[in-house]
Amino acid sequence: MKTPILIAALFFSGFAVAQQKTNDTIKSQNTKEIDAVTIKKQVLKKQSDRFVYDVAASPVAKGNTTFDLLKQTPLLSTTDDKTLKIAGKNNAIVYINGRKSNMDAESLASFLKNTPAENIQKIEVITLPGSEYQVEASDGIINIVLKKKMTDGLNGNFRMSNAQNKYNSTSSSASLNYRKGKFGLNANLTGSQEIEPQEYIIRNGNKHTVTESVGPIDSPEKNLGGYINMDYQLTEKSNLALSWNTWANNSKGATIFLNNTYSNYDDNGNLINRFYNLSRNVLNSRSYNNNFNLNYELKTDEDGSKLNLNAAYLTYKRIQDSDNRTYASDANWNQAALANQIIQDTPQNINNISVMADYIKKFKNDFSVSIGGNYNKTKTENNTKYESTNFATNEATKYKPNLFEYDENIYSLYLTLEKKFSDKFSGKIGTRYEITNSIGTSDNPPAERPDMARVEKNYNNILPYLSLNYAINDKNNISYAFSSRMRRPSFWELNPVRNIITQDNYTQNNPFVKASSIYNQELTYMFNNSYFLILNHSYFKDVITMVPLQRDVIRDGNTYRQLAYIRSNYGDKQEMSAMLGMQKSFFNQYLTTNFNIGFQHNINDGTLNTDPTTAEIFDTYTNTKKSTSLLIQTNNTIRLDKEKTWFVAVNFFYVDKQQIDFGQLQSLAGLDLSIKKLWHNWTFAVNVNDVLKTNIVKIKDEQADGNFNYLSNDSFRRGLTASVTYNFGNQKVQKARKVDGAADDIKSRTR
Repeated sequence: MKTPILIAALFFSGFAVAQQKTNDTIKSQNTKEIDAVTIKKQVLKKQSDRFVYDVAASPVAKGNTTFDLLKQTPLLSTTDDKTLKIAGKNNAIVYINGRKSNMDAESLASFLKNTPAENIQKIEVITLPGSEYQVEASDGIINIVLKKKMTDGLNGNFRMSNAQNKYNSTSSSASLNYRKGKFGLNANLTGSQEIEPQEYIIRNGNKHTVTESVGPIDSPEKNLGGYINMDYQLTEKSNLALSWNTWANNSKGATIFLNNTYSNYDDNGNLINRFYNLSRNVLNSRSYNNNFNLNYELKTDEDGSKLNLNAAYLTYKRIQDSDNRTYASDANWNQAALANQIIQDTPQNINNISVMADYIKKFKNDFSVSIGGNYNKTKTENNTKYESTNFATNEATKYKPNLFEYDENIYSLYLTLEKKFSDKFSGKIGTRYEITNSIGTSDNPPAERPDMARVEKNYNNILPYLSLNYAINDKNNISYAFSSRMRRPSFWELNPVRNIITQDNYTQNNPFVKASSIYNQELTYMFNNSYFLILNHSYFKDVITMVPLQRDVIRDGNTYRQLAYIRSNYGDKQEMSAMLGMQKSFFNQYLTTNFNIGFQHNINDGTLNTDPTTAEIFDTYTNTKKSTSLLIQTNNTIRLDKEKTWFVAVNFFYVDKQQIDFGQLQSLAGLDLSIKKLWHNWTFAVNVNDVLKTNIVKIKDEQADGNFNYLSNDSFRRGLTASVTYNFGNQKVQKARKVDGAADDIKSRTR
């Protein structure tokens, strides 16, 4: 992961999390859909385990990107314009046609922002997946079902856009959909070029020593990627499908320019001395994602029973180097002599081979049995190189390269029983059994931690699931679900690399991080298929997070305040939420509203004072604080003319301040406006995001011992985007056949 974006991801991960954990399968079970309220050209339906948002013919989709469409989907939201969140959930995991996206978080966001929403048939939001899904933590699932032609021929679209915030950016995409007899193909090619800007204020210390770093981070980004999905009907009962997803990112010359101020005070708060330096860091990074998935599906009877077999290969490669320089400076930030230089190479390679088999047997008495298994073998390689030069003492240190290799094998089996007891009452019960065996080896472990030479971890977990659904009458439905999950660390979190931000500010990953356990409960009530209430409770044991640790360091006869974000298991936490929502159309379809309002209550209980990778002791960090916060989101589409060619959208969100893992997140808000014109096969759109410039991340933390930490991150989300989309060919479509990816439980961990 690139260092500039790493900093942003560090803070966003506590409150707006993306997309990514894992799953064996994404399939329609033997559940009876509740009668749906149909909004003209736009349908929201509630099934026992998911909400289904049908957008195939909706004008909301026309001219938008897939990411824009997801932001307007009931229960979905974003606060950082990069990651998606399901109401009451930590992570929103993105699937495409039933297959987990293999892209890292940043590449996936870019892909969704450049893929036309016209390609989408429907969006499924699974708030609490069953035991047949290998998800982690309190994750929910977003399944994007792409359109597929029902008649022979060709159709597709082209889209071009230009955006302006601090810098200008461009993107374009082309999509094709072809069918001839038993053979079908859909493909997309997407490219973009931009500079991602950020502005930081990082301040930490205590009553005696204070450090402040202020400045910009600019990351040039060139992206190219897409997908090819092919399917062939072998017989009336069997199908074969092959898919290839690919994404390449080139970020050359990303810069971190921070002005650093160090202040020392006496016991009475009087300034003793103040000195300055400059951090001038340059990072070059290239990454490549490729995933191949082969699927065979066989229908074994007329009741809907079927066998699914999958084989997949995933490869992820990142080439990354950084040049971190510290210069002396005066109070006016005039650059003086070079004081220190750190050069790092932090590449990463991930290879995964996965196989999966599952079988769904449906009986005539509304009873079904699902059974399946999955095997994943993953190998990662991280060959980190590090050298440092202190120009004040003319001391140069070239550290021996650290080759950290991680081998992991995951075996999983699941069994799910689903029964419809009556027209009103149905239930599902199941369990997963997972075995995880992993070995991490380092050829150059720290002297303080010789056990890092071989880190072996083995897990055996039984993960039960229960759901009950009761249709009180045609308009009222209530459901309850319970599940237990694990949260395994991502592969880059395990690599024991230190990412330098300034000379006294860095992040540290940790191969000793163990999986955490999560227990989820959810109660859902839906009225008239337009109004819903969702109550959630999640308990997290051995939370994995970045803990901000501080200490004084003496250098050149001066006292500096060091701030290190250490990856570790630091304690437990609980999250409770109540969300009331509505998806409805008013005034003869002239206004379509998606509105959510609710509360979230967080209880944190964690403490840490040691870096597990080096055994270095810091001041004790404690987070035992609670918070209750208000959440509001509303998306409104207004039709301006009878012919349905002009549309205006007004979207707004508000997140009240809340206590997260490493401090108190201050309130966030965002107002987005857009106007759209449909003309024959063309769609013209103009969007203005963060109109009021209120979406700026600020985090404050104050410890009982007087230590404090403050962060402000402005990612320049206020900006204007103009786009044009052209659709060609026969626009008749049908729902795409879902294909389950064998590597689904691995891909998200490449982020």
